[in-house]
Amino acid sequence: MPDDLDDQQEPQPPRGHVRVVYLGPVAPHWDVQSSYGDPQVISAFRDRTLARLTLLPPHDPQFRRNRERVVRDAERELLELEWDLGVPEEESASG
Repeated sequence: MPDDLDDQQEPQPPRGHVRVVYLGPVAPHWDVQSSYGDPQVISAFRDRTLARLTLLPPHDPQFRRNRERVVRDAERELLELEWDLGVPEEESASG
């Protein structure tokens, strides 16, 4: 009997695409946009994402932890995830 069936399953195609956009320093800071996918799945993901990020600008130390939670949530839901922080990714990682 296999110990872990997850390792043996075929990768599943994405169920949707979401883009998390930083709107700037004035609240609301974030928007979650989608180009395709089940509207109910996207809406639930958007609600969870905004709950995690609403009061956090990207330079806040809590943002990194919550961003990882959003990434894991997208992976569980099989959603392609894109971030638009308004700056190139290299700058946001070092700052």
